[in-house]
Amino acid sequence: MNTPKSPPSFRRAPPPPAKPPAARAPIPAGQTNTAAHGANGTIRLNKRMAELGMASRREADDWIAKGWVKVDGRVAEMGMQVAPDARIEVAKQAQGQQANQVTILLNKPLGLVSGQAEDGHQPAITLIQPQNRWADDNARFFFHPSQLKSLVPAGRLDIDSTGLLVLTQDGRVARQLIGEDSRMEKEYLVRVVYTGVDNPAAATSAAATHGPKPEGVTDVQSVFPAEKLRLLRHGLSLDGQPLKPATVEWQNPEQLRFVLTEGKKRQIRRMCEQVGLKVLALKRVRVGKVMLGHLPLGQWRYLAPHESF
Repeated sequence: MNTPKSPPSFRRAPPPPAKPPAARAPIPAGQTNTAAHGANGTIRLNKRMAELGMASRREADDWIAKGWVKVDGRVAEMGMQVAPDARIEVAKQAQGQQANQVTILLNKPLGLVSGQAEDGHQPAITLIQPQNRWADDNARFFFHPSQLKSLVPAGRLDIDSTGLLVLTQDGRVARQLIGEDSRMEKEYLVRVVYTGVDNPAAATSAAATHGPKPEGVTDVQSVFPAEKLRLLRHGLSLDGQPLKPATVEWQNPEQLRFVLTEGKKRQIRRMCEQVGLKVLALKRVRVGKVMLGHLPLGQWRYLAPHESF
């Protein structure tokens, strides 16, 4: 009688020796640092493109993501660092996209805010409609609702101020006007009365300039002290920071002309409060080389191709 065979026994094979951790793929050239500035004087690509006036940083990132940018002949990668002398090229698609961007000049009325709606007040962009386009605008652009997309104010103009407000789709224009290194001149006509009472609180609080229409001297030029005019030109501070020199001169006995190269919150009103003046009306008439001119209140026109700030 045959005895049944016992089933074969299986021995688990020993696990293979652990592999050494795989070496990480080398970081592509130029991407060792995605900060604004890297080693050996390199600069983040989007920042360098903005410095060269090729695009805004956001626009540059969009083009890089789409493969529209080359650096020294190679397709660029997001966040890469480049040498200051790197050769940067953009594709025709990017150039075409930029050519379709518009910049709009609006004569902003009282009661509208420059940017997003706030406290029940409508934003200035609500006026950018075909019926409000200035009849004398000879720029060869046709209005299309798509032009309202990404149209943003390049600078602020208070709700109780009027005059030239620039709205743009072009990041290059925005950077030129309000970039951190901008020194763009902005000119204002400011009607004032002289109360004779300095308000030092305006140096630290924008709210200190609010209040009812004041009583005071309207022939301000004849009584306003020369030393206070010098202070308006240079010597005042706001929020603990000294203001840059400004051009301030009399336009007529009730009106001052200011030319500033910075734009702090309610700057002119707060400057005036500190030297005993109260602003009755404030109108911006120039940004850089672009004048408000005869553009009617509440109407807009395109920045023409031959114009620049």
